[in-house]
Amino acid sequence: MRQAGTMATSIDPRLRLIWLVSPALPIGAFSYSEGLEAAVEHGLVHDGDSAGEWLSQQLALMARGDMAALASAVRARRAGDAAALAEISDWLDRTRDSAEARLQSEQMGRSLFVWARGQGLLDTLSVGVPHFIFVMAQLLSDIDLPLEQLLQAQAFGWAENQVQAALKAVPLGQSAGQRVLARLAAEIPFAVARAIDTAPEQRQVFAPRLSILAARHETQYSRLFRS
Repeated sequence: MRQAGTMATSIDPRLRLIWLVSPALPIGAFSYSEGLEAAVEHGLVHDGDSAGEWLSQQLALMARGDMAALASAVRARRAGDAAALAEISDWLDRTRDSAEARLQSEQMGRSLFVWARGQGLLDTLSVGVPHFIFVMAQLLSDIDLPLEQLLQAQAFGWAENQVQAALKAVPLGQSAGQRVLARLAAEIPFAVARAIDTAPEQRQVFAPRLSILAARHETQYSRLFRS
């Protein structure tokens, strides 16, 4: 009988990528709205158009922050640059500015590592706190596809998950959700290009309104999501 690791690594790279970024991966992504639920609670998101605008802004924030860190980490791991990887790990640890953001990053990172180890895709991590972006970068770097394609797929997986959150939280109908997803899909290539071009010293996640909403969500009376 073939071992799970052998099977996983022998899958076509494009299929491995689709599998890795799927919202169906058992890492708990479905339980986080990343501030969307709090935005609904405070009237900032209330229909398809406002949901699309909210998620578009989230995508732009990711492009100069976590997506840029993901791009740097993939390149660093492929180049064997341990110093760059350590810097990215430290940056991720310092920039989770709310309890919910830290919970999501660490819980999803640990769950992804456990899943990857079970598939024989990843044995060890070189960091103490396995933030999601860091673990994902290690797995993406082993897929023999261009960086641009890796990041586009990861961003689309994020978009699918966030649209599903909007369907429940706003709530939206399926057609409205697909219109939001189409908007995000059109914007993803530009976000990825910006992420790839963002130098380490230019990365930042400054978003005061989102941070305030995350703090308020921690004590929100009724919640569907963990963030």
